[in-house]
Amino acid sequence: MKILILGIGNVLFGDEGVGAHLAHYLEKNYEFISDKHKVDIVDGGTLAQRLIPLIVEYDLVIVMDCVNVKDGNIGDVYFFDYSHIPSYITWQGSAHEVEMLQTLQMIEMYGDMPTTKIVGVIPYVIGEDSTFNMTDEVIKASELMVKTIIKELEKYDIKAVKKDNIPIQEIAKESFLLKA
Repeated sequence: MKILILGIGNVLFGDEGVGAHLAHYLEKNYEFISDKHKVDIVDGGTLAQRLIPLIVEYDLVIVMDCVNVKDGNIGDVYFFDYSHIPSYITWQGSAHEVEMLQTLQMIEMYGDMPTTKIVGVIPYVIGEDSTFNMTDEVIKASELMVKTIIKELEKYDIKAVKKDNIPIQEIAKESFLLKA
């Protein structure tokens, strides 16, 4: 099985870049080992629709992104199946050009939808000023997001081996330079 871990987000707007930052974090800090499955990690940034040809090549996609949740708090983490999005989640990141939800809906309309899971966090949404710094709440939440992804991959007998321990905030400061 081909598995894609896809980070979505605008790295210029702090917490909004968490998905992209996590893609680089996983790439630098972990190796995913399996005899049966292939795991790829991609920083999808704000490419949205341009990711369609990539996404449809996979059997399982795990999307890391920001979510909006009624009555939620900054740093709250949610994990759900795309085909069963909870009604209290309005999954749309404020700084994305075209939302990932809309992109997945397009793929679904064409009948090419892989099994898709979303691990999302409520960000602190900033205005027009850009920053590479993330809030303490989202930095802490990113640890839970990583644990959630690893736990999901373990269901497929994929072993996550820690190879480094570079903090996500350090990675966030140079994500715009990195290629996952």
